[in-house]
Amino acid sequence: MDFTSSRWLPIVLLTCSNIFMTFAWYGHLKYKNSPLWLVILASWGIAFFEYLLMVPANRWGSSLYSVTQLKILQEVITLTVFCGFAMVFLGEKIRWNYIAAFVCILAAVAFTFWPKSP
Repeated sequence: MDFTSSRWLPIVLLTCSNIFMTFAWYGHLKYKNSPLWLVILASWGIAFFEYLLMVPANRWGSSLYSVTQLKILQEVITLTVFCGFAMVFLGEKIRWNYIAAFVCILAAVAFTFWPKSP
């Protein structure tokens, strides 16, 4: 079996990519006294690693999933990573309505992967 044909590889790559993306986009919020130009440069540097993972995830994943399925997976992964990041790194509390919204997005995933009609 080819390494790139694993159904889990795109999901793992998307997860790792989203960890980098979340730090690039939101990590600087913990360092609000740093100059804006510095956090922009740092964010671009971190985002480079996000792209190193995101592009192959989408390239290889598109042979296993539809592009819509990949995008829906990516959104759920993004929200999952972000919630963990917001709680652990930024110390935010997750409220009930955030969880309700997340459940709605999970429903979108279920509909995206719903079996096709014969």
